[in-house]
Amino acid sequence: MTDHYELTMLQATLASGHADRRCVFEAFARRLPEGRRYGVVAGTGRFLEALADFTFGPEEIDFLRETAVVNDQTLEWLANYRFTGDIWGYAEGECYFPGSPLLIVESTFAEGVILETLALSILNFDSAVAAAASRMTATAGDRPCIEMGSRRTHEEAALAAARAAYIAGFGSTSNLEAGRRHAIPTKGTAAHSFTLLHDSERESFASQLDSLGLNTTLLVDTYDVTNAVELAVELAGPELGGVRLDSGDLVSQAHEVRAQLDGLGATDTRIVVTSDLDEFAIAALQAAPVDAYGVGTRVVTGSGAPAAGLVYKLVAREDANGQLEGVAKKSQDKASVGGRKHALRRRNVTGVAHEERIGIDIAPVDDGDDRDLLVQLVRGGEVLVPTDAQSAREHHARSRAELPTKGLRLSHGEPAIRTVYEDEASRSEVEED
Repeated sequence: MTDHYELTMLQATLASGHADRRCVFEAFARRLPEGRRYGVVAGTGRFLEALADFTFGPEEIDFLRETAVVNDQTLEWLANYRFTGDIWGYAEGECYFPGSPLLIVESTFAEGVILETLALSILNFDSAVAAAASRMTATAGDRPCIEMGSRRTHEEAALAAARAAYIAGFGSTSNLEAGRRHAIPTKGTAAHSFTLLHDSERESFASQLDSLGLNTTLLVDTYDVTNAVELAVELAGPELGGVRLDSGDLVSQAHEVRAQLDGLGATDTRIVVTSDLDEFAIAALQAAPVDAYGVGTRVVTGSGAPAAGLVYKLVAREDANGQLEGVAKKSQDKASVGGRKHALRRRNVTGVAHEERIGIDIAPVDDGDDRDLLVQLVRGGEVLVPTDAQSAREHHARSRAELPTKGLRLSHGEPAIRTVYEDEASRSEVEED
């Protein structure tokens, strides 16, 4: 959870006397992944829970000493490390845009600098998954999405992905540990191996129905879909819960299977489709009689954007007079905006967002319809907000509902709303005009 250069910077600032200088660090995205119109903050709850356990115990100290990563003065400091600063940020589940100050860490340089990898490793992955998942659930509308990507990523990443997808509107996950740890509903029935195990498809269906009940979902594309659907209704009757399609032309197959089920009297039997779905495949399937989508690889890999592109930069430091002054990178293509940020979301009279207003060292002026975006997450090292997935899920639903219609389009385009910076100078110009 720590990169080598964080500790070498710590050692050098302890030696120079700058380690205790008050600072402000900020996590933000310079841009959204190509074609995306909004991002989704996810992982904040996991970060806050990890922060409480972010310490350097005897084993870590021994490793650093044996490998001579840092000197004894730094090891002594690390052995006593606990974060005691303040953290502000966007609520988990919030939609964000380029320049949005998603996490603001106010602390000494030493305490804040060693949080970079902890914060970014969690927020970058979770936010990437949540952004992809949000596009999928927005496209799916009232049809539920099931997260099924555990076999396509690292085992701990699978848990984070299930949580992030749930925050962004997925209704359930196949991952049981995600259900246990994060209280996410779990779903699943059978794979092709279950059918292949039995001497016949009839035997496998009968076995599943006998054990799991008529409301189970039968996988009907192991051999021949038409024959399997006929057999499924023969065995279960019109009370059959569902059938799953996992291959072929899903749009045409869904139409054919729906007609076949209806003709057999199974009018309430659900059709679930899987097979490398993403938001574009879901959009194509919206015209088909599909009841639910199972999504795996594409959601846990961010649907083409596996990292959210967040960075963690120093934006303010204490000057010689004890006052905070803004600092910023001027590097080409990697510039940052200095100063402690404040953020509002401008909304029109109908509640639709139209601008991200970010104040630099000042609070932006609220024109009456705005919503504050920054929430204090940590005070004096103590977490102040809920860290559960359900709270974040509810917040995301409210935040996404504020976006203009163009924000939910899948076609490539600019961010759904623009980001505007405001400081004392720009405010004075507006007042003079």
